Amino acid sequence: MNQPPGRSEADDAAESSRQERFVGLLKDVHQRLLAYLVSMLANRHDAEDVLQRASITMWRKFDTYEAESDFMAWASTVAFYEARNFQRVASRSRLRFDADLMETFASERVQDLRQHDERMEVLQRCVQELDEKSRNLIQAIYADGIEITTLAQKLGLAPQTLYNRIGAIRRELADAIERRLAGGRV
Repeated sequence: MNQPPGRSEADDAAESSRQERFVGLLKDVHQRLLAYLVSMLANRHDAEDVLQRASITMWRKFDTYEAESDFMAWASTVAFYEARNFQRVASRSRLRFDADLMETFASERVQDLRQHDERMEVLQRCVQELDEKSRNLIQAIYADGIEITTLAQKLGLAPQTLYNRIGAIRRELADAIERRLAGGRV
């Protein structure tokens, strides 16, 4: 295989590995970063644009990322500055925040996102502790995406009965999650 002058196959392999690592890390936090930016910019389309710009900036600065550190924290910092720059130059944005307010939103959102992972882990454990019938119902509606009306018809129940049951299970899960988090049990 012909290599560009000054590049070896080892250089190409290292670059490929670096790209795969970056893409994997970015993929893991993509949805949380988008939610973070939507909370700052109040417009999903603007947030998607800023996330694209931030992703390019992250790639360019990936050499400054320390492998042992929290990628989400690093990426959200880059995204924060991209969002501030966007706010400063975007004349199409109807909603503007001053820099201090944006910084407050950003820091609170990062904290929320960190807690999100813990809450999801607790939710999964609490779902596993439900009785089998409730667990299957949650699985069918939330994981499999079956419409409540379709499932109600399949089970021979009125849709409202199913809505009521799901509401009760959700309240039970919310209470269980809060108890676990308050007790420090994850």
